[in-house]
Amino acid sequence: MSDKTETQVRPWCPFCGMDVGRPTEAAQRKMTEFPVGSCECGAVYVCDTTGHNLGSAMVECLVYACNDEWDLAWELMPEDDYLTGRVEDYDDITHQVIPKRNLDGRAVRGVLYFVRLHKDMAEIAERFRAKQEAGVKADPDDPRAGMTIPDVEPERDPAVPKRKTSKREVKELAVRGDIDTLVALTFDDKRTLRFLQRLLYQPDAAGRYRIAWILGQVCARVATREPSPVADLLHRLFEACNDSAAMPWGMVESIGSIIAQRPDIYGAFTRHILNFMGDASTQEAAIWGLGEIAASRPDLIRNTPFYSTFHFLNHDNPVVRGLMARLLGRIKANEASFQIMGLQQDDSEIVIFPKGNPETTTVSALATEAVQQISRGE
Repeated sequence: MSDKTETQVRPWCPFCGMDVGRPTEAAQRKMTEFPVGSCECGAVYVCDTTGHNLGSAMVECLVYACNDEWDLAWELMPEDDYLTGRVEDYDDITHQVIPKRNLDGRAVRGVLYFVRLHKDMAEIAERFRAKQEAGVKADPDDPRAGMTIPDVEPERDPAVPKRKTSKREVKELAVRGDIDTLVALTFDDKRTLRFLQRLLYQPDAAGRYRIAWILGQVCARVATREPSPVADLLHRLFEACNDSAAMPWGMVESIGSIIAQRPDIYGAFTRHILNFMGDASTQEAAIWGLGEIAASRPDLIRNTPFYSTFHFLNHDNPVVRGLMARLLGRIKANEASFQIMGLQQDDSEIVIFPKGNPETTTVSALATEAVQQISRGE
């Protein structure tokens, strides 16, 4: 995850904030002007090395996003059907962004142009691709099949003046759980997400999990139209977690909650949560967050070195044991089934926070449920 303030940095996706790879020639090119690429969040991009052909780049990028279905591409409307973004001052030779626009006496004017289709349009484009490649519909076993992606938020009325919010108002809305108003405020005043982040600084675990869940709900809906502010929030949360001089209260929980609500955009951040498994102060939050993600996208967990977490089933902390059993059950980790079975006699009472609300259960109950999930997956 690059710091965009550095002199030279790797190009990043304006939707999810992750570094993107070098654009390359498409496998089957029906147009011949621009190299193309794709981000893990689903966005696609093309490279205009001169910066003078953005009109053509926009067309090719949109057609590429639609799997070369020209008729579909011409029917789409910006904002309603897709979002766009760009990264300027891109040097295709070094694959870096050069803010000074000059490198060793050579002018740098390249632009990466991005397109990300909204949910409905992406599904239509995917059906076209599936029919082209296999003559059948999309694979029903696709790991994304279980995701619930929120509908695109209505476009804001430009005639209505934007209103500013305050820390007090955001706190009151969070206490009431008024997600609708918080989403509307975020579109008007991006400080809303910062004010919500500040509410995480409290010693009460129940309060932290509640705010983390609210952040996930708000960010999921904001990202349907403006993913960048959410990506920026994720970067701030990661930076706060890595600050040895600060207490990361609620930060890891919020990261997990946000990714869990929009794994299609921010799923690439999942692997970074494992970095917090080694610190006792963040172990519970990390396992909880991974468990939330696993509920809809178990494949994202399986794409990490999750085998290294099995020893947490024997942890001294019963909450860690219980959350670990829940996580492994959700990803149907048959590899750990015997260890999980051993916890079915563990009657330690613990409190977990599904949807941010405290719920009392036992390690035994979570282990039994995990064993059942694994058995159904075999």
